[in-house]
Amino acid sequence: MKHRLGKKRLLFGLAFLILLYSFWLGTQLLRFSPQRTNVTPEKSPPHEIVGVYHIHTTFSDGLSSPDKIARIAARQGLDFIILTDHGKPNLRCLESQGWKDGLLLLAGSELSVSRGHLVALDFAPPRRPFSQNAEDAAREIRANGGFSVIAHPFSKVRWSWGEEVEYAGLEIIDADTMFKKNLLPSLPYLPALLFKPGFYLLKTLERPVQTLRKWDELNETHVLYGYFSADAHLFYRVILSGFHLHVLLDAPLSAEFDTARSQVFGALRQGRFYSAVNAAGNAAGFRFWAEGSGSRFPMGSVIPLTSASSLELHVLAPFSSAVETRFIHNGKTIRSAAEKETSVVAQEPGTYRVEAYLREWSPLTSDIPWIVSNPIFLRKDEK
Repeated sequence: MKHRLGKKRLLFGLAFLILLYSFWLGTQLLRFSPQRTNVTPEKSPPHEIVGVYHIHTTFSDGLSSPDKIARIAARQGLDFIILTDHGKPNLRCLESQGWKDGLLLLAGSELSVSRGHLVALDFAPPRRPFSQNAEDAAREIRANGGFSVIAHPFSKVRWSWGEEVEYAGLEIIDADTMFKKNLLPSLPYLPALLFKPGFYLLKTLERPVQTLRKWDELNETHVLYGYFSADAHLFYRVILSGFHLHVLLDAPLSAEFDTARSQVFGALRQGRFYSAVNAAGNAAGFRFWAEGSGSRFPMGSVIPLTSASSLELHVLAPFSSAVETRFIHNGKTIRSAAEKETSVVAQEPGTYRVEAYLREWSPLTSDIPWIVSNPIFLRKDEK
């Protein structure tokens, strides 16, 4: 009799805990609604398009074909995706480029080199495999008309920092690393995958402290643009909804493939884009630019600064949710603001960029930037 009573109490206790857990998780899921912008799409430049960078397919270690991934991305309303299958380069991946289901499918290759993994983009296929030496590979990519991005520098195959070569970009954060690194802490939220997968994705994220610090350090002497990376191998529907590149074009995206390809890769080369955790909300409409001497300079610009000149840096954050924007100069916050439009005067040379944080309830914790702009570089005029 005592044994049966003890068993009933145990079952009752377990049922109560399950009910309590379900109430706790359900309450959070009900509260979660990704914020949306309160602006209408602009009809004048810059023309904003949205896509996902760093995706693997069955051409290397991904689980879906390029066509299937393109269909998923098109249904999510994306304008473009960039495949980056492993190779030296991966020629099959490059051959998959084109318009698919109304979506621009672009491709590069992720190279295994002496210092880690390096993504090569917008290059002509080489006559022989790219070198396994990181510095030589970067030079060969440039010689073939392309540019390179250092992949996941502090995770998986970590990047070993050595001789300085002017790589074009650095991955600031990637979904694959965060998912694997924070799998255990995020287990309580796992059932959210069935109902609101974006919620679960946000719970796997943490602030990329090392990468942001290294990016600011490198930008003291180089021009390096920052990327939010999907590094997707599976769970494409979830991951493609997470990290987006918002690319700003001078003209609407062309329907002609070669022109559209040049538009996107050209904007990436110039840093005319910002990164956002779109699983937390639609970040379209954010802007960061500089004005001075009657000229306007877009994000990514390198501007000579004389001792007698100054620039005004502007941020537009036209969102319905409460957002904090931070102006960051050489890695240090120099101003934070809650206004939808704000500015600062830049009189000192250096690297200026912006981070935006959601300040209403969100699964995205308060120390993780929702938006990270590319910098505006003010360099001393040596003449």
